[in-house]
Amino acid sequence: MNSTVNREKVVNLYPALSGLPADRLAALLPPQALMHLPAGTQVFAEHQPCQGFPLLLEGSIKVIKLATSGRELMLYRVAPGGSCIISSSCLLGHTDYNARGIAETPLTLLALPVAAFTALMVEHPPFRDFVFHLFADRIGELMQLVEEVAFARLDQRLAKLILARNETVLAVTHQQLADELGSVREIVSRLLKGFAEQGLVTLGREQLTVTDRAGLQKLAAV
Repeated sequence: MNSTVNREKVVNLYPALSGLPADRLAALLPPQALMHLPAGTQVFAEHQPCQGFPLLLEGSIKVIKLATSGRELMLYRVAPGGSCIISSSCLLGHTDYNARGIAETPLTLLALPVAAFTALMVEHPPFRDFVFHLFADRIGELMQLVEEVAFARLDQRLAKLILARNETVLAVTHQQLADELGSVREIVSRLLKGFAEQGLVTLGREQLTVTDRAGLQKLAAV
């Protein structure tokens, strides 16, 4: 737990809070609301009540849906300045979480209490607009995910996922790629072996090197 909250940083990341009076902003951001969590921490879990609206200052959270088969599908990532529409949905609908959030990296975040979130939605239009714009953006992303899962081949989705990292050397396991695609490791390993045989990538221990980015782009666009 940290004893200080950098209000300027919070407002820079979340300008929807910038128009609040100083005393109200201070009341929303008490030192005890600041949390530091290590990578791998489960930030929230399915069927758990929502305890507040997260404001992410540092790090990345991946939001995952777990199927009854045990397979996972990554729905989206939350970066600093963003927030989680599932948290918003739970707070607005008075329901429990229906997905879980995992810290991909060490996190620094604040949680607005439920009562403060509700009051801001009613009394502060910029914050209300921020939340609803967030809904619109995320729903667009989720619709694209549904389209890809329903209509795109897995090799296309895998190529697109590798390209989205925008790195030449990816420190990633086959299981992690499978989790993000909602698939299983064996199938992803078979596809990666095919990519390697085509000269698109080379494979190493928990590492993948892109050797033909144009070829991957061509495959992803088919």
